[in-house]
Amino acid sequence: MLSRFAIMHGLRGRAIAAPGLLLSLPVHAADAATPALNSGDTAFLTTCSLVVLLMTLPGLALFYGGLARTKNVISVLTQVVAVASLISVLWALYGYTLAFDNGGALQPWIGGVSKLFLQGVTQTAMKDTVPELLFFLFMLMFAAITPTIIVGAFAERIKFSAVLVFMAVWFTINYVPMAHIAWGGGWMFTLGVQDFAGGNVIHINAGIASMVAAWMVGPRHGYGTAAMAPHNMTMTMTGGSMLWVGWLGFCGGCALLANGFAVLVIVNTMLAAATGALSWMLLEWKHRGKPSLLGVVSGAIAGLVAITPACGYVGPMGALAIGLLVSPCCVLAIEKLKPRLGFDDSFDVFGVHGVGGLVGGVLTTVFALPALGGLGFAEGRGFGTQMVIQAGAMAFSVVFSVVTSWVALRAASILCGGLRVDHAHETHGLDLGSHGESGYKFLP
Repeated sequence: MLSRFAIMHGLRGRAIAAPGLLLSLPVHAADAATPALNSGDTAFLTTCSLVVLLMTLPGLALFYGGLARTKNVISVLTQVVAVASLISVLWALYGYTLAFDNGGALQPWIGGVSKLFLQGVTQTAMKDTVPELLFFLFMLMFAAITPTIIVGAFAERIKFSAVLVFMAVWFTINYVPMAHIAWGGGWMFTLGVQDFAGGNVIHINAGIASMVAAWMVGPRHGYGTAAMAPHNMTMTMTGGSMLWVGWLGFCGGCALLANGFAVLVIVNTMLAAATGALSWMLLEWKHRGKPSLLGVVSGAIAGLVAITPACGYVGPMGALAIGLLVSPCCVLAIEKLKPRLGFDDSFDVFGVHGVGGLVGGVLTTVFALPALGGLGFAEGRGFGTQMVIQAGAMAFSVVFSVVTSWVALRAASILCGGLRVDHAHETHGLDLGSHGESGYKFLP
């Protein structure tokens, strides 16, 4: 059997790269020395970068803003915008080099510093067939959205200063090493984990961090007794739709090439989201008597999360199956597991991203089987071996996220005099108390 890399890309000696792969086929020495810019690949990746930005701003901001109560909508929007901005700057200063420079002494765990402050990343520098600046920009979008996902876990009660400190520390000790380990030539990269677009680095990582954050910050006052329903489902649906659109570029752009394989990835992403939405809707309809908009949108997000590691390894029918299977698991985590564990994950980040990422990681290997329409495994590798590798990588991601998230939250607590606002501040809302603004002219 051909290697999975040759099967997926069908390239004639061209270097291939994707956040979940970043592996290369042999290239001629002359080609490697003088990589040629491909305008089609460049235009494709530029478009994908722009729609991935749409996922965060305004997509995720609107999605979370609508889930908040009226008195806290501005605080959620501000946190998303500020965190995305902060991480973008840190990615340029040191994140990119530590993630993707292969010259470091601790190569299995962290990259080198030759590209510190973007040294050498000029308009003429190339990354295969696209400018390296464009590759930097595309990966910046991944770095910017991952920490902002965590905002949904501690929304409506955390200090704004604590958010910024936590995110800066977490990005440094968690995201950057994980990006290198999985994408930049680290040990997970060389192990051949099947994670095409970031199931470990983004969704499991952020989902577990959200659980730790919700536990350490503590529940909102009145949690379990007071009404905390979303204040604007129209806003949430709008943001969720932008997430869906952006996710197609998020996964599709990981091919880094404008070809048929990239189209397969985009189709897989679309189908998993659609079946995830229908699966959640039908489940809710059966057990609650009515299908809700929140359920449909949540199911689409769950499908998108689960297909993220799988989109480059499965066929369209496998993508449909992944979307169908993930929603019940996420519903179970939200309805049963969260109450038993007793933490207040405001917008169910752990239930959707953490659980969805874990389910997607397992199902990736299942539906990569050629018998189920998948693209197969590495040369000489069987299902059992691959599944052991998958499980080990996910277990590491969980443990690493727990430890680093705890450290980052403790640092934020010490530096900011605690993680959460006082009782009066929380009661009156973070919009006025933290930002001096209100989302609407008249507060209820």
